[in-house]
Amino acid sequence: MPPSPAAAAATLVAQILAGDRAALARAITLVESRRPDDQETAYEALRRLMPEVGRGRRIGVSGPPGVGKSTLIDAWGLELIRRGRRVAVLAVDPSSSLSGGSILGDKSRMSRLAREESAFIRPSPSDLELGGVARRTREAMFLCEAAGFDHVLVETMGVGQSEIRVAGMVDAFVVLIQPGAGDELQGIKKGILELADVLAVAKADGPYEAPAREAAAEYSAALRYLGTEAEILTLSAMTGDGIGRLADLVDARLAAAANAGTLEARRATDGRRWITELAEEILLREWRAQAGDRGQLGALVSATLSGELDAGQAARRLLGR
Repeated sequence: MPPSPAAAAATLVAQILAGDRAALARAITLVESRRPDDQETAYEALRRLMPEVGRGRRIGVSGPPGVGKSTLIDAWGLELIRRGRRVAVLAVDPSSSLSGGSILGDKSRMSRLAREESAFIRPSPSDLELGGVARRTREAMFLCEAAGFDHVLVETMGVGQSEIRVAGMVDAFVVLIQPGAGDELQGIKKGILELADVLAVAKADGPYEAPAREAAAEYSAALRYLGTEAEILTLSAMTGDGIGRLADLVDARLAAAANAGTLEARRATDGRRWITELAEEILLREWRAQAGDRGQLGALVSATLSGELDAGQAARRLLGR
């Protein structure tokens, strides 16, 4: 007979607090699962671990595909470990259309960091979620913090108006830009510039060094125009140039936010968002479970297509049922 969710959660919590990385991976798998029994175990474990959450630094890393996010995180993570930090990486991968799992491409590009004892890398399937994150990225961050990782880096799938949900979950948001890829200021959305704490022009080495500096100058002017206070720098993950500067800038931003009280406010806002999102998910799941007869939905679709009802009227009738 399998253990109860409470007993399974208690065992999992003890293992995570003892530094068992396999247990941490299992806990993230459970929290990502859609099975009710897995969810019950996962959230009971998370409830018990919440007193250990809140001491880490949560950092989002975004940028267009191909800009080198994974390569940067590989170099940045090693720099943080050299500074005595423990680093967890949550790499959000596109979901496989067959298995639903992540493709694991990001982890293969962090080969140096993956060998470090002070690092933990977890690819997670996006599961068709918008915002560049996975269904349970927030909960996975909390689990990593409870396991003693003081820096949690969240690598998003890409960047765009629908790829910025992660900015609301993290303490600092780093956006990578690739030089020499056309009109830089048209290649990224205004909303990203307004949310970014640090803009990093990547691949600033060899023939791209001069274009990278030009791109940094363009973005610097754009930031002044928008009135934002984001930091901007050029770097090369291949040579290591600028990686230490990036770590220093992020540390400084986080320290300033903590001193000003904005970090606490940012986390409180995300806490409200977390509760609301879970409540909406529970309501939707329960409504679907209780809807019962799907025949009415088919009739409402027919009525909408014939012009008898508009979609809003049909939706209200369905919810009223």
